[in-house]
Amino acid sequence: MSIWRKKPVEAYHADASKSELNRVLSRWGLTSLGIGAIIGGGIFTLTGIAAHDHAGPALALSFIIAGIGCLFASLCYAEFASVLPVEGSAYAYAYGTIGELFAWFIGWNLILEYMMGATTVAVAWSGYFNKLLHLFGLHIPDYLTNDPVTHGGPAFNLLAFLITWVITSILVKGIKEAAKTNNIIVILKVAVVLFVIIAGAFYVDPSNWTPFIPAETPVLDALGQPTGEVNFGFGGVLTAATIVFFAYIGFDAVSTQAGEAINPKKDVPFAIIASLIICTLLYILVSLVLTGMVPYTDLDLKAPVASAFEGAGIKWAVYLITIAATAGLMSVMLVMMLGQTRIFLGMSKDGLLPHNLFGKLHPTYKTPYRSTILVGLIISLVSALTPINTVSEMCSMGTLLAFAMVCVAVLILRIKQPNLDRPYKTPFIYFVAPAGALFNVFLMSYVRAHTWYAFLIWGAIGVLVYFLYSRRHSHLHPKN
Repeated sequence: MSIWRKKPVEAYHADASKSELNRVLSRWGLTSLGIGAIIGGGIFTLTGIAAHDHAGPALALSFIIAGIGCLFASLCYAEFASVLPVEGSAYAYAYGTIGELFAWFIGWNLILEYMMGATTVAVAWSGYFNKLLHLFGLHIPDYLTNDPVTHGGPAFNLLAFLITWVITSILVKGIKEAAKTNNIIVILKVAVVLFVIIAGAFYVDPSNWTPFIPAETPVLDALGQPTGEVNFGFGGVLTAATIVFFAYIGFDAVSTQAGEAINPKKDVPFAIIASLIICTLLYILVSLVLTGMVPYTDLDLKAPVASAFEGAGIKWAVYLITIAATAGLMSVMLVMMLGQTRIFLGMSKDGLLPHNLFGKLHPTYKTPYRSTILVGLIISLVSALTPINTVSEMCSMGTLLAFAMVCVAVLILRIKQPNLDRPYKTPFIYFVAPAGALFNVFLMSYVRAHTWYAFLIWGAIGVLVYFLYSRRHSHLHPKN
């Protein structure tokens, strides 16, 4: 039964008091990290597919539904962050409530969210940066920029490789430098999102919002036969919500920075919820402006925001939007890689990963530099050499599982230790926690079958690593 052993809450508090990480992140610094992780290329790309194919002008409703689902999870994350102000995030929360094997499994799958998420973003950044170069009349050979899948042959994504090492060098230098870089990028991309909302509002034609929810239409296969699925109608709005949900991924990364927060018990919960609410409002307004500027049937699938402004005759805005998207993806990479190294740090403190590799801090910068360099090496090579279309879906699977488990774990802890000091308490816990878990499991059911197979294989490898190494080296093991 040792696989169900739990790490006491008191032990987490002792770890936090002995932490050597630099506590330099303020409430709004943490909020900026959350916004930096959430607002990326998704808002500039997913809106076109979701509106054009599934929801029409009702895309705003899809963002509201997805935002509410994420809000449930964020409220649960916020309570845990106030109780366990450590850098382990969902892994640490599961370790303190459900048990070691489950915590390991969560930590193993967070690799899918953070490291593989950063990999997909690196490739996306390469595409946006290449597009930016094209706008200025510059060109890089295809085999140095393309994903091997789209290139159709041997390729080395040089841009993805280089940007990964730029981010890695910033993270090795220190959390203060990483936070400053993120703040600059966040200011830029939020300014451009506000520009899209305000400038685009002058070109809105209310007739484009009619009908707000287009009539339901059946989806046909290649032979013209109904598949049983539908687009548009309220069903299409729900489908669009599962698509745009992935534009929200990242708010949980704030919880991985608890070890570097000045006042983690109060500021981390605030930053988690504030960053999610701010981004939700921006997303809703952007979706209303886009579907109001042009008919949803005319939205470009690959670059809906840029194409809408180009169609309105504001061609110079295309440069601004492309620059913001490119910069925005850099901050997403930064926060994802930052989160991954802090998850590894938390697991190494518990003995589940080798401390010399994942827990060793730089004597000057006080960052887990060996882990950061290893993460950078893996991401740079994977993004430069391998197809990442399946990896992106597996990233979503890891995220959804973590969200669901945190919702379950916070309810377990509330029942088992009701008198525990909770600087922040999730409101309506008996509704919010089950609703958050069910919402994320519901979204997992929409993921394609082959991604489930890959996810199960990844999980089996993780369980094998646990029994071969982590279980015996755990600090909770009797022999340790």
